[in-house]
Amino acid sequence: MEEHFFQCPYCWEQISMLVDVSLRHQKYIEDCEICCNPIQISITVESQEIVSFQVDDIGQ
Repeated sequence: MEEHFFQCPYCWEQISMLVDVSLRHQKYIEDCEICCNPIQISITVESQEIVSFQVDDIGQ
């Protein structure tokens, strides 16, 4: 597991999350811990390092 910091696309607060670097591709929706809005998170890992981390609002 690796801690990764990113900015919420709704409230712009910095958030941290643990990423499982044993999984190559991950895509899921998680609520912001500050404003509770849903964020779509897409992660790509290579050689147990995060090479792509993208967050998007889901346009409610």
